[in-house]
Amino acid sequence: MAPRTALAPDPHGPGGRLQPLDDAGAPLGPPEAAADLAAAVAAREAAGHTRWVWAAADSGYAPLLPRLPDRLSRCHDLRLVEALLLGHEGRFGAPRSLGAAWSRLRGLPVPDDLPEPGLADADDGQDTLFAPDRLQLPPGADPLAAVVAVHAEQQRRIAAITDPAARQRFRLLVAAESAGALAAAEMAHDGLPWRADVHDRLLTELLGPRPTVPGTQPRLLADLAVELQHALGTKPFNPDSHTQVLRAFAEAGIQLGSTRSWELKAVDHPAARLLVRYKELSRIHVAHGWAWQDAWARGGRFRPEYVVGGVVSGRWASRGGGALQIPRILRRAVVADPGWLLVVADAAQLEPRVLAALSQDAGLARTAAGGDLYEALAANAFQGDRDKAKLGLLGAMYGQTSGDIGPLLNTLRRRYPAAMGYVEAAARTGEDGGVVASRLGRVCPPATADFLDLTEADTSGEAGGRTARARGRFTRNFVIQASAADWALALIAALRRRLGGLPVADPADRPHLVFFQHDEVIVHTPANLADDVAAAVTEAADEARRLVFGDTPVRFPLSTAVVDCYADAK
Repeated sequence: MAPRTALAPDPHGPGGRLQPLDDAGAPLGPPEAAADLAAAVAAREAAGHTRWVWAAADSGYAPLLPRLPDRLSRCHDLRLVEALLLGHEGRFGAPRSLGAAWSRLRGLPVPDDLPEPGLADADDGQDTLFAPDRLQLPPGADPLAAVVAVHAEQQRRIAAITDPAARQRFRLLVAAESAGALAAAEMAHDGLPWRADVHDRLLTELLGPRPTVPGTQPRLLADLAVELQHALGTKPFNPDSHTQVLRAFAEAGIQLGSTRSWELKAVDHPAARLLVRYKELSRIHVAHGWAWQDAWARGGRFRPEYVVGGVVSGRWASRGGGALQIPRILRRAVVADPGWLLVVADAAQLEPRVLAALSQDAGLARTAAGGDLYEALAANAFQGDRDKAKLGLLGAMYGQTSGDIGPLLNTLRRRYPAAMGYVEAAARTGEDGGVVASRLGRVCPPATADFLDLTEADTSGEAGGRTARARGRFTRNFVIQASAADWALALIAALRRRLGGLPVADPADRPHLVFFQHDEVIVHTPANLADDVAAAVTEAADEARRLVFGDTPVRFPLSTAVVDCYADAK
């Protein structure tokens, strides 16, 4: 195993302190003071690829990144690991900061977690590193002593997992989650290449010229609002107001249950089509318009702020900027630097393949061994009808039972009993108020007190049954979605390691991850290394499959494209 080094600020001066540790977290010798923390970290990394132990990567790594000659290889992120352990121990949602973990260890009052800062809040200089109010430590507590003690306690709690296989998988989850923290900090630092001139042109074509008066609508969007009013023949109304839209349509004799696009597209009236178009353009203007560009895409880079494990399933979230929702039409603005290319890869039909691997259903595994899983499923069970095959399998994974889906589910139960039994067992656990876990051991949130009260009172009643079924739908999908997140994290860790090993004369020329979205990654690479990067992505995906799911015949094929512009990858 890699040697470990705890990292914390010096409470009595600038810089920080380093503490070598053994695998169990016990100190090896005295701590080392470092006035120039970045130089000390770089030297120790170069000497042995240590596993860094710190309170959190966004405060411990992000501030160092601009001053490090190359990337760090491994870390143990105490905040992320604490959240995983708390969930595993049935204390989901308890405060997870260094100060909270230290206080629990010492029997002190536990402070509530502060809102997580944006990464940009801590990149102005070393004096912002490990801001004391972010650590949430009690007055007088030594940050390095707290890091060392909390890490040792986390190692003890992991070692206490009694099932050896489960313990090994949980260790992999800890390593992958921590690697994700490194990757997230690096992607925020490096940024996704973004051409402001292309973005401006696309916005102008869609919305009209940029408004000169802040807060006003672009011309084409305002014109569309007037067209909508005229089409309904009503007095002026605000098309961004749900209530006013429903009232305006009702005055025109059109009753809408909502303003959702699928419902509007079923209405045979010009105003419905205009409203769909208005909503599409308004969403782009608000979420990725000129104000977004000013805030998030300066200097030729979009710098998202990812939140690792920001969703209970382990998927990432973002602190504003819409990092996980770049509209397809604006992907034209994502263009590689001169002499560089983008390697874009996404996993095909990831969640059904995860179900096949989790359940070890031999029939579904054979179906998932080739290319289009739904095509193979249709040929095997649905007389070649791909739509029915997809509808049935998605219904099984998401707990859909309405409409004509019942016979499709019955077909799946006959053909793939282990897979259907797996998700149905997870659903029953949820309906009974229990918890389920991902392949590597990420535990879902427990049932709420209201749910348990209702279950104890009468789940056979309409309200109780409806609530139990909703809980069951959640746990049914959690085991799949969270295990897919396990695989994606392992992919990120494996790919990041491979990119770090590619031969480059200058670390500035090293290919690097610039985007991650559930089952899709983008690497920005010098053109001469693009083929090596594409191969690294494929190898990393297969390594993640083996690490997470073991000896399974299920394959996780990636659709990989080497392009100059993100939009050309699809």
